Amino acid sequence: MNHCKQFLAETAAIASQIDCEQIERMVKELVSLRERKGRLFVIGLGGSAANASHMVNDLRKLCEIEAYAPTDNVAELTARANDDDWQFIFRDWFKDYVHGNDALFVLSVGGGSLSVPVSTPITCAVAWAKEIPQIRVLGIIGRDGGVVKKWGDCVVVIPPLYPERITPHTEAFQAVVWHCLVSHPDLQRNKTKW
Repeated sequence: MNHCKQFLAETAAIASQIDCEQIERMVKELVSLRERKGRLFVIGLGGSAANASHMVNDLRKLCEIEAYAPTDNVAELTARANDDDWQFIFRDWFKDYVHGNDALFVLSVGGGSLSVPVSTPITCAVAWAKEIPQIRVLGIIGRDGGVVKKWGDCVVVIPPLYPERITPHTEAFQAVVWHCLVSHPDLQRNKTKW
């Protein structure tokens, strides 16, 4: 089988094993967030940071949820990295902006780790959020989910069926899951043009 057919077969297999009940729980979390007039802060690193920006657009435009991606302001983000340290870029941003009615949404392949220094900005942000009982932590992650899965309140794990392609499948399915969310009849308030 050539690579394209293999990749698309893997995609179909992963899609069939995603936990739909967890996505429905996530819809309820987001409806509750909107009803209490909370804001959603979406974070990610690398490709997941780009996904965060797109997801925020869809949540704001289609679902009327006030949402932000700290990575959209690269000047502030890099100033925080320069002045405070890379690992605290999200945590320190949240200290300035996030309140009890708000929620954190993490897009990540590994979900952060306490034992291996990878995705430390995510790990620090989730650890900070868990210190404030009212703040809910949601996520779409891959592999075993790391810190996000362990400490999160509602997390969709993209099944890691193909270890050699966890990153491309996870980042692709982040988009599939958030598009499922923003087109859900309980969440979507505004139609798409097409």
